[in-house]
Amino acid sequence: MKAKPKSSKLAGAGVLSAIAASLCCITPVLALISGASGAASAFSWMDPFRTYLIGITVLVLGFAWYQMLKPRTAKDIECDCEEDEKKPFIQTKTFLGIITIFAGLMIAFPYYSKIFYTDNKKEVIVVNQSNIQTADFIIKGMTCTSCEVHVNRAVNELDGIVNITSSYEQGNAKVEFDKSKTNPEAIEKAINSTGYKATKTNK
Repeated sequence: MKAKPKSSKLAGAGVLSAIAASLCCITPVLALISGASGAASAFSWMDPFRTYLIGITVLVLGFAWYQMLKPRTAKDIECDCEEDEKKPFIQTKTFLGIITIFAGLMIAFPYYSKIFYTDNKKEVIVVNQSNIQTADFIIKGMTCTSCEVHVNRAVNELDGIVNITSSYEQGNAKVEFDKSKTNPEAIEKAINSTGYKATKTNK
């Protein structure tokens, strides 16, 4: 059968496009694991193409399944002698099923990426309430919740951080801090160390 081997090549293409679709959110996790924090935003430029890459993944894997499951033609039946040999694993439905599940997990990665981050928020003892200030930052480069967590972790490494709330959708972060222990410049530097670009607003 000539059509069947095509399914393994299509499966490979489907996996690659699925990984590419979520690469902007996978990178921050890999950056955290490797200690290369500044590389977190390296693939944020791919985020606008995410929808198209997901579409390509679905189409490619859908066609692979069609190739695998379509009825055999008369020409295929004439080649039944080839069926006597055991097919390689990469040409089986099991392999294609595994690839499809893996691709689905890659596409959904932005929605569960938080589980790879441990909470490093510290309890801050506020001696003087008048020392508590709030700073707002515009952040460029965040594309998913994984980016938010990465920014939050970097800021929470500083002393005196009371609370931080970041949003990739709004492209900003609001930080409460003890001005006797840190300052907006240090916070901005911490955010920039992740590879994202932060700018303090004048609020």
